Amino acid sequence: MKLRRIALLLLPVLLLGLLPAAPAHAAAAGKAVFSKDDSWSSGYTGRYTITNTGTANISGWTVAFTLPSGTTVGSYWDALITGNGSGKYTAVNREYNGTIAPGATASFGWVAAGTGAPTACTLNGAACGGAPPGDDTTPPSVPAGLTVTAPSASTLTVSWSASTDNSGTVAGYELSRDNGTPVAVSGTSTVVTGLSPNTTYAFKVRAKDAAGNTSAYGASVSGRTNTDDPVPPTGSIHVAPYIDITRESPTLTQVATATGQKYFTLAFILGSSVGCDPQWGGTIPLNDARIIGQINQLRAMGGDVVIASGGALGPYLENICGSADALYNAYVKVLTATGSNHLDVDVEASIPHSMVNTALKRLVDTRGTTVSYTMRIQGQDYGMDPYSVQILQDAAAKGLSPIVNPMLMNFGYTGDWGQAMIGAANATLGQMRTIWPGKSDAQIKAQLGVTPMIGRNDTGMTTTQAHARALLSWAQSNHIGFIGFWSIGRDNGTCPGGGVSPSCSGISQSLYEFTNIFKGFAG
Repeated sequence: MKLRRIALLLLPVLLLGLLPAAPAHAAAAGKAVFSKDDSWSSGYTGRYTITNTGTANISGWTVAFTLPSGTTVGSYWDALITGNGSGKYTAVNREYNGTIAPGATASFGWVAAGTGAPTACTLNGAACGGAPPGDDTTPPSVPAGLTVTAPSASTLTVSWSASTDNSGTVAGYELSRDNGTPVAVSGTSTVVTGLSPNTTYAFKVRAKDAAGNTSAYGASVSGRTNTDDPVPPTGSIHVAPYIDITRESPTLTQVATATGQKYFTLAFILGSSVGCDPQWGGTIPLNDARIIGQINQLRAMGGDVVIASGGALGPYLENICGSADALYNAYVKVLTATGSNHLDVDVEASIPHSMVNTALKRLVDTRGTTVSYTMRIQGQDYGMDPYSVQILQDAAAKGLSPIVNPMLMNFGYTGDWGQAMIGAANATLGQMRTIWPGKSDAQIKAQLGVTPMIGRNDTGMTTTQAHARALLSWAQSNHIGFIGFWSIGRDNGTCPGGGVSPSCSGISQSLYEFTNIFKGFAG
């Protein structure tokens, strides 16, 4: 299924040395204030608004600022933005917005890859707040709202509210554990690792600005690690709807509390820009405090997660990791970080399937990992497409029997869509019987999963609540192994009659109605 995110194509930023020097500007009083128009887990849309606070026109403007390591400017508008390759950027007005009358404003913006806010801002050579550079002696506000949550036997998640600064931006924070030497933190949360079980730790945090001013520490808050990490529930997972974990809402615990559904498939683990390095969506660090904290909180409620790799967008770990050993190690890294022993490979592009199956077989043999393949459907009477069958034939030849999870979505059909989904599932069972001819009918059915796309599908069909109930009835009578659906984030009725959306189903429904339909399935 598709990971529906807005794919932002980052534009290359030219080196300053390749462009002519910025023009001289008439001296006039002004300030530039940074704000975020939108943000997500791996980036944001930033904006500087320039206000003429003087009595004469600003005739041309240049805003310079610095982004921290790990954050870069991508696409931009209403200015010409150049960078020097070390985080320093210069934005020069366009021909249509260079003159700002007294009391008037102009603005420009950009899409950031990374979450770091700009610092060291100057407007026409003066500090963006209106004071000359270097004259800032005012520290940021003291961080408040410190919390210590999501304990495991060796980690604690520490979060706090953002500070403010007279310059408009806070450069970062410093976190001290048990009054020890502080460590730098770029955001407002972090996972503290390497802790001892059943031990209480005290934390305090302070803020810094670009001028080097440091606030006082906020009030210290303590947290205690668990005696042992919660043991994941034993046995098979029969229902685990997909959730795009790169989106910040809904959270795993919100859904679990509202519905009682405590098992989820987290989409998607991908390779990163540096290669065979697993990250959420290819951009969010594997040990991201928000995501790991949610998993720990869910597991404390008795739940568990399946980790899904692949999907509609790359880069696939399976294609970037150059050997079965490297891929196996990447899989182990993900499963260790999340405490899961369930892995799904969602195949919507070509993969080196022999190498992947070798790595998966090693996971099963050495860790007892439950593995599954999520596959494309070619048609209601055909079943999986030929490439998916080829992957599974190679798996069977290596002694691997993964859960086979056809995507009951976006394929050609005639008649009733609910019956078309059931027909595609039956056709998949027929293909599996030829791949594993030595298995009984009950064993083949127990190896089958199904994953519809709730509400509006990409290619015109719509999965209604009645279709979902018909599919559930078929799954129950045939005692198949697994039901998922795409996706939790769409399981609401906030856009009835609308198009395909990552955040709603496009049909009239109650909140989490599909989750409540499927949650009782037990195989």
